[in-house]
Amino acid sequence: MSATRELAWNAKAWPFEEARKVAQRVGEQVPDKGYVLFETGYGPSGLPHLGTFGEVARTTMVRRAFERLTGMPTRLFAFSDDMDGLRKVPDNIPNQEMVRQHLGKPLTDIPDPFGTHESFGAHNNARLRGFLDHFGFDYTFVSSTACYRSGRFDAALLHILRHYDAIMNIMLPTLGPERRQTYSPFLPVSPKTGRVLQVSILERDVERGRVVFEDEDGERRELPVTGGHCKVQWKPDWAMRWYALDVDYEMSGKDLIDSVKIGSKIVTALGGRPPEGFHYELFLDANGEKISKSKGNGLTMDEWLTYAPADSLALYMFQKPRAAKRLSFDVIPKAVDEYLQHLRKYHQETDPAKQLENPVWHIHEGVPPQPDASGLSYSILLNLASAANTEDRAVLWGFITRYAPDATPESAPILDTLVDYAVAYYRDFVKPSKQYRPPSGPERDALADLLAELEILEPGVEGETIQNRIYEVGRNHGYDNLRAWFKALYEILLGQSQGPRLGSFVALYGLDNFRDLLRRALAGEDLSQVTV
Repeated sequence: MSATRELAWNAKAWPFEEARKVAQRVGEQVPDKGYVLFETGYGPSGLPHLGTFGEVARTTMVRRAFERLTGMPTRLFAFSDDMDGLRKVPDNIPNQEMVRQHLGKPLTDIPDPFGTHESFGAHNNARLRGFLDHFGFDYTFVSSTACYRSGRFDAALLHILRHYDAIMNIMLPTLGPERRQTYSPFLPVSPKTGRVLQVSILERDVERGRVVFEDEDGERRELPVTGGHCKVQWKPDWAMRWYALDVDYEMSGKDLIDSVKIGSKIVTALGGRPPEGFHYELFLDANGEKISKSKGNGLTMDEWLTYAPADSLALYMFQKPRAAKRLSFDVIPKAVDEYLQHLRKYHQETDPAKQLENPVWHIHEGVPPQPDASGLSYSILLNLASAANTEDRAVLWGFITRYAPDATPESAPILDTLVDYAVAYYRDFVKPSKQYRPPSGPERDALADLLAELEILEPGVEGETIQNRIYEVGRNHGYDNLRAWFKALYEILLGQSQGPRLGSFVALYGLDNFRDLLRRALAGEDLSQVTV
């Protein structure tokens, strides 16, 4: 075993833990299909969202870890369940009445309400591919409709028909009494209406591969289970897909634990082997409630990407995937700064084993970009915009170039994008919530002493020296808990209860500018109107 692979086998990061499960599954030989298959699923009745990104990003992390472990070829299938019958009209589409007339039909047989593609399913599939392409994911798109109608699933469908009773024995105990009366793994597609029917199967002909059912008009009809004439119910369908495609790995949300157990039993009954995988926790909103697309109580993909780069979102997906996490606007700055910290640490690290543990190795598939030399954080930029009361990126860059003369938008592209994100976040979240307060009597005395201490500092003094002077003044004025002293400074000078490490911030903002801010606060000026 090469030294590189040996490091990977000992890596503790969760993608490597998952990758080792897949490696133990396939052994030392590449599967007969010629690759190890990772899969993600997509329900195309809605548009791609944060969950879509998270599942593909996490699966890709496991895939790349597996490749580092074994060197085996892999593929990632992004599978679209576009053969599903549409149950309800989404709220966020045009031409809803037109779509309502086609309820029950496969998504790929419903006209596109947007008028851009041959079907509603094709439209949403295109959105999925565009979404995945935008983030540079390496995947193969697979359509359920294409698999059914091209015959790719025919052998598996006939196998299900042969094992019909075994599958029913697995499924019926999981259903209520009423559902049991009509349940069948096969859903015939009505030749008359084109709808996917939830009806009983009256007769089965295993030799001919056909089933008999009662159509919507009351007529008994016979159809082959192959060629897209029948759709399989979703839990057996998931299992059938695993069996037909020989899927080696697929993760899913915690809400699908029971479905995975049922699917695994069905695959086993078919003579196949369930894929490896794990269950990730679902996201919670700011109140700790489960995020619901219908409620709209969570952060959307577009919203995150308005205020932060996708790499920070990928880090959020990497961190503790089995733990429930809040997904709200206030987590964004912390996620960005943690990403920047990991990026710097990766390039400072000389131990390759520790680099494999770093999240950015997994986010960037083993090739993280170089960090900007300035070392500036997203939070610092937010507080700079707050202190300067500006939404002008040129103003922020003016501060930056004085602090780091070699930094330019061209030489520091990560920093340059962060400036735009910080301006947007400041404009929409920080500025509307700023509440300045005047200093109390004892606070005025402390501010005056702080100003006096800073007045004697030479230009270009380091941030650490400034930080120490601030500490000293706080202690001299009876702040045993220095957190209270800094909170007072943030509320008086920045109009917020939390803020940056002040020494570093003052070095960036400018010692003269900060001294002027102190003078204005002592003079009782309205700092919300102060601009630099």
